[in-house]
Amino acid sequence: MLHHAKTAIAGAQILFVAFGATVLVPLLTGLNPALALLGAGLGTLLFQLITKRKVPIFLGSSFAFIAPIIAAKQQWGVGATMFGLFAAGFMYFVFAALVRWRGLEAVHKLLPPVVIGPVIMVIGLSVAAAASSMAVGKGGDTQVVAYGTAIILSAFTFGVTVVVTVFGSKMMKLIPILIGVSAGYILAAIMGEVNFQAVMDAPWFAVPEFTKPEVNWSAALFMLPVAIAPAIEHIGGIMAIGAVTGKDYTKDPGLDKTLAGDGLGVCVAGLLGGPPVTTYGEVTGAVMITKNSNPVIMTWAAIFAIGMAFLGKFNAFLASIPLPVMGGVMLLLFGTIASLGLKTLVDAQVDLMKPKNLVIVSSTLTIGLGGMVVQAGDIALAGVGLCALVAMLLNAVLPDKA
Repeated sequence: MLHHAKTAIAGAQILFVAFGATVLVPLLTGLNPALALLGAGLGTLLFQLITKRKVPIFLGSSFAFIAPIIAAKQQWGVGATMFGLFAAGFMYFVFAALVRWRGLEAVHKLLPPVVIGPVIMVIGLSVAAAASSMAVGKGGDTQVVAYGTAIILSAFTFGVTVVVTVFGSKMMKLIPILIGVSAGYILAAIMGEVNFQAVMDAPWFAVPEFTKPEVNWSAALFMLPVAIAPAIEHIGGIMAIGAVTGKDYTKDPGLDKTLAGDGLGVCVAGLLGGPPVTTYGEVTGAVMITKNSNPVIMTWAAIFAIGMAFLGKFNAFLASIPLPVMGGVMLLLFGTIASLGLKTLVDAQVDLMKPKNLVIVSSTLTIGLGGMVVQAGDIALAGVGLCALVAMLLNAVLPDKA
């Protein structure tokens, strides 16, 4: 009994580590945080089912989809966006089949660092404008929070997050976003910028409102290539947790199984109305610090996440976080994603003096960030999807020696 209680507490700790980022994605994209928690919990349990509960990872909301969700919602609406996210899950099954058929080398050949790096940079930088406008208190074109107040809140939140990221203890460094948002929220409450009435009025228990997907092939085509970056990230995540635990999960249960498990989680999250899920590096860090790699811990974390999805007051509390507080965190967050793309290029020592590499990186960044749209009838391809496709085509067509 004591052993089960210890495992459950360890599971709660894992959810605490993954929590900040998991609910941040829906808060930034206008989706329901309760559905994000439900999707993360169910996604993790389905992943464990497919991998026979051998890998100690938790699936939380994927940051790679923030910009595409915002763009797709504006263009096609929430229902179509959810269908697009559901479709994105199938990209994982394509990779799983490719790995099973030709091994990991085939994936690396199709998507080398020169393709992946700039695509990840586009994912981060394409929402830079949204981060800046939220930081100054703007929701769309409307000034939601007074400019001066917004600057104080966003700067304070940004500052606390940076200090924790750079100077915090090992455990604090796992949850800098959670600490930053909490500090910003407290200051906002002191300044009278938090509306507690909605929290008071909310019921203790509430079934989340599910979003019904609407079939839209343009949204699906838009989202499919977005899944390339988190699918590659998944492979890195599985190797990282393997390095921490000293086990080779790419062989047992096998990379094809882990990819399929993650893909199934993405599909289910899309059907529910939550953001897609992905393997969490923060959780790998927590496993490394606590030296506890029992996969049952992740089962408990998933159960707690599902339970929290039904707490009405808690979800109303999340919705009460002021816009500039979220903006302050986003300033750091989206730049961090872009930096990971840059790191991918640096780590692989991609030579930009090579004409082929220069052409791929340059055109990917310009097409991805320039708002270019390619339309054929009712189907449109833009943003991350378009630049990823261009990068893959250029890499396949251009000769290595030129």
